[in-house]
Amino acid sequence: MSKAAKTLSVNILDKEYRVACQPGEEEALLASAMELDERMRAIRQSGKIIGTERIAVMVALNMAHELLNVGREDSEGDASLERRMRGLQDKIEVALHQFNQLEL
Repeated sequence: MSKAAKTLSVNILDKEYRVACQPGEEEALLASAMELDERMRAIRQSGKIIGTERIAVMVALNMAHELLNVGREDSEGDASLERRMRGLQDKIEVALHQFNQLEL
């Protein structure tokens, strides 16, 4: 049985938001809110974008872009690892075959 969600208060760009949070996830939620606040403040301080909604959209786009790049890097890393493992497996099979030939 799952426990009831708690409500936490977070501050983002000097506004308070009440957010539901599962027990045990409080630290992660607070860290996420702090990260969001820092990113939004940085964009606001650049002076290039005005308005909380536009700032939030830009931060969301940047974070989505970063998340997608991490996924791609992981996929590329997995493919590279798979190629290297296949290469090692081929070398092991050749070595075993040569060893078997020597025993005959």
